[in-house]
Amino acid sequence: MKNKFILLDRDGVINVEKSYLYKIEDFEYEKNVIKGLQELRDLGYKFVIITNQSGIARGFYTEEVYLKLQDFIEKDLLKNGIKIEKSYFCPHHPNVAGKYGIECNCRKPKTGNFELAIDEFNIDTENSFMIGDRPTDLIPAEKLGITPVLIKTGYGLKSLEKLENTNLNPIVVNDILDFAEILKNKE
Repeated sequence: MKNKFILLDRDGVINVEKSYLYKIEDFEYEKNVIKGLQELRDLGYKFVIITNQSGIARGFYTEEVYLKLQDFIEKDLLKNGIKIEKSYFCPHHPNVAGKYGIECNCRKPKTGNFELAIDEFNIDTENSFMIGDRPTDLIPAEKLGITPVLIKTGYGLKSLEKLENTNLNPIVVNDILDFAEILKNKE
């Protein structure tokens, strides 16, 4: 049986956007994240995170530091009854030198990490959603038949203007709780 999922970008969606966040003490949730994810869970959705982390390629923090923060976030969400099945991250950036300075298939807007998640968790793309605050979060979802959702937190308001230059037609919401309420009203 296929599973319905909410795919989530991290920075600007789950946590407040802070340029190259890597310190646990700098982490703070965006508004209504916990309540919204709890409501989505109660509607039968599972969760994965798909995030670009070019701060690793740029040398601002290491993979180990990223994983430590990610582990903290996932454990904190679990305390609130929200299980992140897996976090997929891209440490690459094509415009930097070094081992992470490559053109890869996992950096959004490419679809690599989405395809891994779909295969690993047997995701029902027709009944799943990707919540992001930038067009680059939404393009791979739409390519793969997952409904894109643009959230107005993080870079979301700035991204609204950029949508006109794309073929994207996402659901636009204020925050995750707003999205959960929309889905609840459809059921």
